[in-house]
Amino acid sequence: MFKSLLRLIVVKESHLIPQNFHKFGRKSIYRQNNLRKFSTMTNENAAKKAKTDVVIGTHDGVFHCDEILACFMLQQLPEYENATILRTRDLTKLAECDIVVDVGAVFDVEKKRFDHHQREFTGTMSSLKPEVGPDFDIKLSSAGLVYCYYGEDVIKNVVKKYTGTEIDLKCLKTVYRKLYESFIREIDAIDNGVPQFEGEPRWTISTNLSSRVSHFNQTWNSKEPYDAQSQFEKAKELVGGEFVDKIRYYTEVWWAARAIVQKTLENRFNVHESGEILELSEFCPWKQHLAELEHELKLEGVAKYVLYENKSDDWRVICVPTTPDSFVCRKFLHKDWRGIRDEELEKVSGIKGINFCHATGFIGGAKTREAALQMAVQSLEADY
Repeated sequence: MFKSLLRLIVVKESHLIPQNFHKFGRKSIYRQNNLRKFSTMTNENAAKKAKTDVVIGTHDGVFHCDEILACFMLQQLPEYENATILRTRDLTKLAECDIVVDVGAVFDVEKKRFDHHQREFTGTMSSLKPEVGPDFDIKLSSAGLVYCYYGEDVIKNVVKKYTGTEIDLKCLKTVYRKLYESFIREIDAIDNGVPQFEGEPRWTISTNLSSRVSHFNQTWNSKEPYDAQSQFEKAKELVGGEFVDKIRYYTEVWWAARAIVQKTLENRFNVHESGEILELSEFCPWKQHLAELEHELKLEGVAKYVLYENKSDDWRVICVPTTPDSFVCRKFLHKDWRGIRDEELEKVSGIKGINFCHATGFIGGAKTREAALQMAVQSLEADY
């Protein structure tokens, strides 16, 4: 009876015994047990790895240019390069993020929390980073906050990535300030609702970067399926592309022109004893650079004329404007030459090789450097 029952149990449970048990014996069971243990350990390790993945937190719902740019900038740094972006307003989930931008009502650099919406926050670039000077009094958005504390490293990494070179420290400091002034500040102001000027504008700009980002959000009456995360990434690609273009422009183009203008200022007394006539070694955009360098070197208003070779046998004399965008110049070319050309101009001026003077006197031309220089010298010395 007992043996019959035992045989019944063996037959009924035989499906639990591996097919190769009789061939390999108990080792097969141990091997399977070890595989189960390895599988469990692998899952545990994967879970641990998932918990240690770097996460950038920001808010969900409608996104804006500032947190888009903040996330993009962070992802240019080695520590956040492969970070996941978690979009949520759940404070419990945000507390687990490695860094949080534009949500959470906390600004704390050490804790890596960069929100600007709380009532007590009033930080500006000038207040948080005084070395940039007093001119930047716009309240920062999350983009400005991330740029304030990580911007220099972001610029260094972008330059290294695209040029394979290390950026010069002086260039880095100058471009850092310029990039905030010409790119980030606009995003800060728009996000915080700071107008450009007092009063109502006669027309509005609807093609700025912040406006273009807004079009990636779902429209109020859309019935189509909407993938918010995919649209967020598309917006980040747009914003990031323009941000990188700006960095490359300022480090590869703008900085090179600035160096030429700075050298021109340094050599001004080699051109004329007054130091008021400058000569560019090669033509480049110079007006904004000159204004900024004059301010830095405390030489405002000194330069009156700029010479450069336009092409072979063609030189230009340009009067320095009172401001880079002004049509009013510090001193125009001689009033008796304006609107006259060629032989008549040579006769009136007494300068051989001079060939034109604009009707307003802001620019003139000559066939030789010597003639162009004489145009500047005579205009400088003229009493009018």
